Amino acid sequence: MIQSPAERRRLWANRVGRAAALLGVIALSLYLSSIADQIQRFARFGYPGIFLITLLAYATVILPTPGATVVFAMGAVFNPLWVGVAAGAGATLGELTGYAAGYSGQVAIENIALYRRTRDWMKKSPQKMFWGLALLAALPNPAFDVAGIAAGVLRIPLLRFLGALWIGETIKMTLFALAGAYSIDWIARLFE
Repeated sequence: MIQSPAERRRLWANRVGRAAALLGVIALSLYLSSIADQIQRFARFGYPGIFLITLLAYATVILPTPGATVVFAMGAVFNPLWVGVAAGAGATLGELTGYAAGYSGQVAIENIALYRRTRDWMKKSPQKMFWGLALLAALPNPAFDVAGIAAGVLRIPLLRFLGALWIGETIKMTLFALAGAYSIDWIARLFE
């Protein structure tokens, strides 16, 4: 198949853009992991700080950062329901990095069995995919990045992806905040 110069340029620009997106996600993940201890200082800014902490914590792909621990602690300081909403929104937007990595088409994890199973499940059952993503986001598990990458690879509509994540992440973060609100006093009494 012979391509015109314009088609070749567009294909080349698309590949460069995808590679740049993947490299950007990797660089952001490495940077955020390196400053994880400094991220917690944003908590002093209240709900916007909690939003920012979880946004940054969940923007890393595969590499863990301490977002949930801050939400747990902030649940004892602020209204845990609003902490859950702020943290859920931040975590949802932070998960866009995994989606972007998958959308770029440069899947470095395509030979991992968990990724293949997740991708195949999403392909096979698009009707159940929304609630499945919401459930996966609601469960504390480091493997959710794999689902985000698979969603990007499959080009799941962005608003559908974000909607499912927001439901799941808000539930999870609210539970962390409530646990913090009700256990911090109990833990403090143990050490008195």
